[in-house]
Amino acid sequence: MPRPCWIACLAAVALLGGCESTPQYAAPQVDAAPSTKAIKKLPSKPGERVAVSIYEFRSSVTEIPARGATDMFKTALVQSGQFRVVERARLDQGVLREKQINAQGMSTGTSAQQPLRDAQYLFEGSITEANPNQTQRSGAVGVAGAEIGGGANKDVIGIDVRIIEVATGDLVDVVTVRKAIASDSIGIGGIGNLIATVRSVAGKTVSPYTPDVRVDQKRRESLDQALRAVIDEAVIVLSQRFRP
Repeated sequence: MPRPCWIACLAAVALLGGCESTPQYAAPQVDAAPSTKAIKKLPSKPGERVAVSIYEFRSSVTEIPARGATDMFKTALVQSGQFRVVERARLDQGVLREKQINAQGMSTGTSAQQPLRDAQYLFEGSITEANPNQTQRSGAVGVAGAEIGGGANKDVIGIDVRIIEVATGDLVDVVTVRKAIASDSIGIGGIGNLIATVRSVAGKTVSPYTPDVRVDQKRRESLDQALRAVIDEAVIVLSQRFRP
């Protein structure tokens, strides 16, 4: 087999070999996202922290379940150290059961006699997707049967958080945060066609067994990471709204 064909074969073997190799072990790490670091660096709030709660996010983005977003939001509120977060969404799955056990004399203490802390404000959140495929670009260049192409795409996701005063039911404020999610792709193919064309122009015999190689790569920012970033930013804004 002519040398150019061997080169293409070796490239194909290397590509397949890379796919079959065992991925390296990655040790778990504590979340160190820039947005998470930012909320943990918020200055301590003097005096009694305001008691807040959230029941559940609503989601219009099929890839993001509302429960996961709710848990992310609670985590961000607690990590910020700016609020006293009281549980409401899953009381019957934990707190109320423990109170019932205590009321029946099956546990020590007086937790059944203690009233729950009231929430002064409720947060109502919704996940929205604004301007999907806001920016799209794609293109390709072909040379002697080979083709190199690529593209880029940008979506925008965001959240709206409404602040409701429990005592009056007033909707006192709304916080809206949006973030772009970028993705790109590149593909290279037709290497066998290029080899055949070059050999034909040089007046050499073109082998019918000339292999072809195609490589495609796609990259996209994690949707969960983007959601956590907008939630963390929303909590930072909320902490500023409640700062005395």
